[in-house]
Amino acid sequence: MNNSSNTMENKNKVSIDFGILGISFIIGIIIFTAAWKSNQKSNQTITVTGSAKKEIVSDLGILRGTIFVQSLSASSAYSELNRQKPMLISYLEQKGFPKDKIDFSTINSYPVYEIGPNGYQTSRIIGYVYNQRIELKSVDVYKIKDLSLDISSLIEKGIDFRVEPPEYHYTKIADLKIEIQAEAAKDAMVRAKKIADATDRDLGPMRSARMGVLQITPKFSNAVSDYGINDLSSIEKEIVGVVTASFQIE
Repeated sequence: MNNSSNTMENKNKVSIDFGILGISFIIGIIIFTAAWKSNQKSNQTITVTGSAKKEIVSDLGILRGTIFVQSLSASSAYSELNRQKPMLISYLEQKGFPKDKIDFSTINSYPVYEIGPNGYQTSRIIGYVYNQRIELKSVDVYKIKDLSLDISSLIEKGIDFRVEPPEYHYTKIADLKIEIQAEAAKDAMVRAKKIADATDRDLGPMRSARMGVLQITPKFSNAVSDYGINDLSSIEKEIVGVVTASFQIE
């Protein structure tokens, strides 16, 4: 009788232990599943690209060019250069560029060699070239543009002046870069929120953001480069900034 009672008690104890173990296992699965779902939910993100565009007008113009003189001897070429320079200065002063605003570079010179019947250069010197480069700057960019279009007329006075394409700069680009990238990040957030709303989800915090290169192009241009563009050929420009951002979805 005692053996039967003990056996029954042992069976009941084992059943209770297995029952507790089973309940614990189920509870563990529920907790794990809830934690996994929560973790999966927190790891869901959406990545969008935002952009911002702003029109700007150049506030600094630069014009460069070189006056060339050729003569039979080095001394006569040098003298002729010094004879023509006052004529160039007078012309520029009439166009609104006083002498103290003209930046003259060092005078360069080189010999000119004869070209033989076979088309190759010989060792015989037939003349000398003297040249001097100048640079002009002005916040009046349209004055620089007008000058660049007219200065070649100096050839009518016997002055060989070879003008380079003018450059038009925007000097406040550093401050504008911060502003345009902030606008692009804001645009990315608006895009992400619209996508989240369309899928009945809530937009969480930003997880990461990567700033793209700036594209500074002539107005109405669609040019894009992986390395960025910094247009100097136009007065009126557009600056475009891009930000790629990832947001948590809740």
